[in-house]
Amino acid sequence: MKISKLSPNFEVSDIKKTVAFYAENFGFNLIMAVPETQDRIDQTFAENTEYVYAMMQKDNVEFMFQRTDTFKRDVVFAKDLPIGATVSFYMDIEGIKEFHENLKNKNLQITELKTTWYGMQEFYVRDLNGYILGFAEKAE
Repeated sequence: MKISKLSPNFEVSDIKKTVAFYAENFGFNLIMAVPETQDRIDQTFAENTEYVYAMMQKDNVEFMFQRTDTFKRDVVFAKDLPIGATVSFYMDIEGIKEFHENLKNKNLQITELKTTWYGMQEFYVRDLNGYILGFAEKAE
C-alpha cells in the first residue's frame, strides 16, 4: 500500500462560519463547496444557500469540512461522538513568530510560542469547532 496524501475531514456545525474562520485566520482558500441539495459543486458560496461540505487549501495542506448531519451519516463511527478532537493537526510553517503575533491580536484561543526540547518553535490554536491546530518551525 502507498499513501499519497492525508486530507483531514472535520465534522463541523456550520460550513460557512468554519470556512470564514480558516480563511480569515490562517489564509486558507475555498476550493469547492457542496450545497444541501448535493446536486452540484460550487467554487464560491451562493447567497441564501446552506452547505454540507467544503474543501479548503493553503500551500500543501488541504482540509475538508463536513456538516454534522451528513458527517455522522457517512462516518458511522462518529455517530455518538461530540464535535472536537483529542488530536492536534500539526503543520510545519515558515515565519512562525510573525504568524503567532498576528493571531494573538485576533481574540483566539492560542498558546504562547515556545521552543521545545526537540528544537521546534511551536504553538497551538483551538478553532471554533474545538479542533486543535499546531504550528511549528525549526528553531534557529
